[in-house]
Amino acid sequence: MTDTVRKYALDKIQQKDFNCAKEYTLSMFSGKYKIVILYQLHYDGKMRFGEIQKSLSNATHKFLSQQLKELGEDGLIDRQEGLVNNRKAVFYSLTTTGETLMPIIEMMFSWGTKRLEKLQIDGTTI
Repeated sequence: MTDTVRKYALDKIQQKDFNCAKEYTLSMFSGKYKIVILYQLHYDGKMRFGEIQKSLSNATHKFLSQQLKELGEDGLIDRQEGLVNNRKAVFYSLTTTGETLMPIIEMMFSWGTKRLEKLQIDGTTI
């Protein structure tokens, strides 16, 4: 199932009726695993589907495939086919456009880490 926030943004762009850059930026992250996938591809480099799926233990094959497809359609990741031990293999990597989102993702990670630390009181969370 396509994420509704992303679909809404794409529909507005096609209608030439989209003027909120913040909303568009957030739509690129909409999806349960997209930020994690982008983060991993940035730090781990080119990865195969199975490697990505192992790192997202709760992601089903179908759901992860959909997330990767959407990231590719949005121009954030690249899907490349190659051979490994004479067998077809698919690799995913960040595009230049995907790399431009990394400062935003890093800032979100930093903010979240600081906020979670602040919410800790005597080992418990408020």
